[in-house]
Amino acid sequence: MIRKFFGKLFGKNTQPKIIAFKTHRISPARISPAAQKVCETLQEHGFAAYVVGGAVRDLLLGREPKDFDVATGARPEQVRGIFRRSRIIGRRFRLVHVMIGAETIEVSTFRGPSGAADEGVDSAQSSTDEHGRILRDNVFGTVEEDARRRDLTINAMFYDPVRQEVLDYHDGVADIKARRLRMIGDPAQRYREDPIRMVRVVRFAAVCNFEIEPRARKPIRTLANLLQNVPKERVFDEIMKLLLSGNAAEGVRRLRKEGLHHGMLPLLDVILEQPLGERFVMLALANTDKRINEGKTVSPGFLFASLLWHEVLAAWKQAQARGMHLMPALFDAMDQVLQVQSEKLAIPRRFGGDMKEIWALQARFANRTGRRPFQLLEHLKFRAAFDFLLLRCESGELDSEIGEWWEKFSHTDEAARTTMLLKDTASGPTKRRRRRRSRKPGAPEAAESDES
Repeated sequence: MIRKFFGKLFGKNTQPKIIAFKTHRISPARISPAAQKVCETLQEHGFAAYVVGGAVRDLLLGREPKDFDVATGARPEQVRGIFRRSRIIGRRFRLVHVMIGAETIEVSTFRGPSGAADEGVDSAQSSTDEHGRILRDNVFGTVEEDARRRDLTINAMFYDPVRQEVLDYHDGVADIKARRLRMIGDPAQRYREDPIRMVRVVRFAAVCNFEIEPRARKPIRTLANLLQNVPKERVFDEIMKLLLSGNAAEGVRRLRKEGLHHGMLPLLDVILEQPLGERFVMLALANTDKRINEGKTVSPGFLFASLLWHEVLAAWKQAQARGMHLMPALFDAMDQVLQVQSEKLAIPRRFGGDMKEIWALQARFANRTGRRPFQLLEHLKFRAAFDFLLLRCESGELDSEIGEWWEKFSHTDEAARTTMLLKDTASGPTKRRRRRRSRKPGAPEAAESDES
């Protein structure tokens, strides 16, 4: 019954278009040798096996896929029995990681319509919540059903590396040529099944520079609040994919355009309405995109520190206005901002630690007297904090003079650094004070000075 319903929902045509090599022109040299080996081996054992999803899309777009996933008609236990170096993972839907040389290929069994009866699950237990979000997704199916279950037509193509053919069930190739994002089935229902799909649509629009089909775009703003029902960890994973896509700046713009940023980065809502805050965030995202596209590493901690800095800055100023001293006020502001953000987005603690260090060091850049600048240069997070300082200067938050001073200070020798130090004053942040040292009876009184 469930399969009949999905047949009506997605259409009766289950025959794919077979795209031959002379049309798709995907060179075998561009296919991962490990993925090729997995497909060949599964087919030799009598199972259908294809490279699927994003890898096929990227190959057709002329891009290098980040990874190669394989879908097959074999059950997880059968895949595990065929490949000695493999292991079954996952609870919601079991997958197999197959190790070939240094590569790991993720192998999934074709998925069918969500339902309980197929896998012997108690049918009295609902497979969706009250909003329509799928809670159980452990049904195996056919390749045709697997294609229907995928979200976008451009992600529902299957490549057979043995025959060098692309199986296209939903005109994904035509949509790629038209640079169009189209949902499979009814968009509103598909978004209710998994609200994260709305974010994925926006991410692919930014990454591929595609337009979202009006029918797929229309329900997004209305259903955006359903993201509140998605586990925070899944939201974080999707946001990370967007931020590290190499098109983060465009991705955030599109999130705002579709009204999706409210449910994931609540503090960013306020920041992006402020010219100075928006400029800072967009500069940080543009720098991140540049590094990624140049093949350089990116620190997620630095990225999230940038996204939330102006909210920390506002809370820091408020705490000082209440009478708190400089550093206690900053730490209070950091804790406050991270607490509010954690209610929507599950930022891992390891990133939170990096964010706090980068933020805390900003206060120390104001001190350019005595030994403090030398000590700051030796800090493990100096480079990240200094790059953060330069962003603040470039955005107009700080005078460019302070960034230029630290740039010169960090690249000159010890003697030159000493001449660059600013004069210490009684009102400065490094006011020197005298304190008494305990002395033995009869010994002359001595004084020791140190930096506060």
